[in-house]
Amino acid sequence: MVRTVRVGSVEIGSGKLAILAGPCVLESYDLALSVAETVRDICARLDLGYVFKASFDKANRTSGAGFRGPGIKEGLAMLGKIREATGVPVLTDVHEPWHAAIAAETVDLLQIPAFLCRQTDLVMAAARTGKPVNIKKAQFLAPEDMAAVVGKCAETGNENLLLCERGTTFGYRNLVVDMRSLAVMRTLGYPLVFDATHSVQMPGGQGTSSGGDRRFVLPLARAAAAVGIDALFLETHPDPDKALSDGPNMIALADLEALLRQVKAIFDTSRHLGFAELPPAGTPFGGRG
Repeated sequence: MVRTVRVGSVEIGSGKLAILAGPCVLESYDLALSVAETVRDICARLDLGYVFKASFDKANRTSGAGFRGPGIKEGLAMLGKIREATGVPVLTDVHEPWHAAIAAETVDLLQIPAFLCRQTDLVMAAARTGKPVNIKKAQFLAPEDMAAVVGKCAETGNENLLLCERGTTFGYRNLVVDMRSLAVMRTLGYPLVFDATHSVQMPGGQGTSSGGDRRFVLPLARAAAAVGIDALFLETHPDPDKALSDGPNMIALADLEALLRQVKAIFDTSRHLGFAELPPAGTPFGGRG
């Protein structure tokens, strides 16, 4: 069993699939608002919880010339306006400890990027705000290693945590998703998020920027829903091929509803059957002697 974490008006872990979705980075207020309104309405039709996501700064760029976003002051102002205009909670990444308290004044969910999940000062600063924190498992970590990350947050008294799988390094410029990771992290007792779009990323795959293959987003999202997740993280854009960041692995906004319908159908079936819970090591299949 996992605890329930409330993000604004959305409960994650209560048995209803939540969607964390939006553009990779804040390109403009109008584009972000349009995406937020569109995804909000899709999720309302499908009875899915919805949290809008976008980054005010993409600090981890392949090239120094890569687009990073509007920065913390302007970006948080945008996110606050989107939150007010749409009535949905909002999520953003924090990259340095001093970002956490400032971002927490505006957003409902703080996110620790995968490469930074071992940065003790950052993780604990985010947890100390008291806001829920979505922690992405690093591409180089085993799922069991997330227990230590959870422990750092627990030291602050904040247990409103989400744990996110986003793929594991598999050779050069490639990631693979080991679905066993979801079952392992579920034993830690916190809601699970599957990042379906970053999992198909090809880091540095285009030389001065990352590549990706969005064809695999749907099959991986379906597989994760079958294993058992509480939320699905997706990056979406009206025209991914013209996006300023992470375009190759983003889902076109026009394709999103059909994808979510499939994932929800599998999620509902898996929830009815019972999510895959790991029995103690050495237990025969099905937990029966």
